[in-house]
Amino acid sequence: MNRSVSSRCTTQRSAFKFPSRVTAALALAGMLCAPLVHAQGAGGSGSASGDRSSWLPYTSSGYVGVNGGISDYGGDCVLVFGCDDTERAFKIYTGGMINQWLGAEVGYLHMGTVDRNGGNTRAHGLNASLVGSLPLSEQFKVYGKVGVTYGRTRTTAVSAPAGNETGWGPSFGFGAGLNITPQWTLVLDWDRHRFDFAGGRDHVSATTAGVRFNF
Repeated sequence: MNRSVSSRCTTQRSAFKFPSRVTAALALAGMLCAPLVHAQGAGGSGSASGDRSSWLPYTSSGYVGVNGGISDYGGDCVLVFGCDDTERAFKIYTGGMINQWLGAEVGYLHMGTVDRNGGNTRAHGLNASLVGSLPLSEQFKVYGKVGVTYGRTRTTAVSAPAGNETGWGPSFGFGAGLNITPQWTLVLDWDRHRFDFAGGRDHVSATTAGVRFNF
């Protein structure tokens, strides 16, 4: 991979200060870099083994992706007030393979804002995971994930504790991918993350579908 291109993309990531609202813009800018990186790798700048490039250290066969779907908030709720559990969710991520079966992935996720207990609750964060893959054919594979999420939550409520919280929590999930071309993959994911809320720790899960661009 051309070092100047890699340096520019790395510089963009280092400028990110969580939880700045520029997160999505930087991630999308990174996605725009992907075709250029891929094109330069195809021109002969890859390794002698033929591995495709990746943005994550010690990985190859990199990818970027975006998913959208529905989140599901746990936790107690007073029924006399609004008590939504589900909302729209999305995630933006990049990853690569350590070997044929094991990879790594990092990304930003937003679980949406739900009306609960006379106020609303929001959760979002940064996730890093190890990904174990099992190819079932050349076009189709299934995978599982385990990792950690640095989350930030905001809770406003009449009948429950309110406030902002940040913290680390475990995450896990599983999914499936279907290659429609060598560069594009359709994915379906289910992920679960533990967040710190004003009233204590709780889980939020998300079912999402999306598309990945493979370098």
